[in-house]
Amino acid sequence: MSTPVYQRILLKLSGEALLGGEDYGIDPLILERIAGEIREVNGAGVEVAVVIGGGNIFRGAGLAQSGIDRVTGDHMGMLATVMNSLALQDALEKNGTAARVMSALAIHDVCEDYIRRRAVRHLQKGRVVICAAGTGNPFFTTDTAAALRAIEIGADIVLKATKVDGIYTADPKLVKEASRYESLSYDEVIEGKLRVMDANAIVLCREQEMPIRVFNVFEPGNLMKLVTGHPVGSIVH
Repeated sequence: MSTPVYQRILLKLSGEALLGGEDYGIDPLILERIAGEIREVNGAGVEVAVVIGGGNIFRGAGLAQSGIDRVTGDHMGMLATVMNSLALQDALEKNGTAARVMSALAIHDVCEDYIRRRAVRHLQKGRVVICAAGTGNPFFTTDTAAALRAIEIGADIVLKATKVDGIYTADPKLVKEASRYESLSYDEVIEGKLRVMDANAIVLCREQEMPIRVFNVFEPGNLMKLVTGHPVGSIVH
């Protein structure tokens, strides 16, 4: 095994990544595989924080379009991320990896409050920290939460897990001629309106010089390849 090039990473998982072959909810097989890859990376000495979306259960913006108040919808979406986070914590603990769910919303009976210093201490002790409930505020996506948490905890990089192997000029599923970027700048992402992360997250990463690497989480072994320096996917810096 190669030596890791990162000491601390922030892994951003969409809620949809947990769907697998399901139409709704969580595919246990996908959850187990992702937990196994996190365990492998954590076992190599890399400190791992995770931010998970809730789109497989509820998406605030989508609920708002159906008539639910946007703030209420976003709060429901935050609770969905807590559910996903608890599921990932359970999967990690079953494979022998210590994990803590830390929520931006106070839900003391099921998880800890997110406190930056405590999160950093958990990481230093080798525990995987799963940051739930986004930023705790409506109108902010979990992409923005991932950028914020990565900066707060001093992560070396944000790893954005997707269903495609990087950033393309267009949706490769719809446009066969779409080409993949190896590397591009924050400004190129914003000006090109490339759907990497939302604009708030990109601007925040640009201001704090936090690199983002987009990769295919469904390709087994990609996470370990990334942390050991292999140029998997596309990087924004």
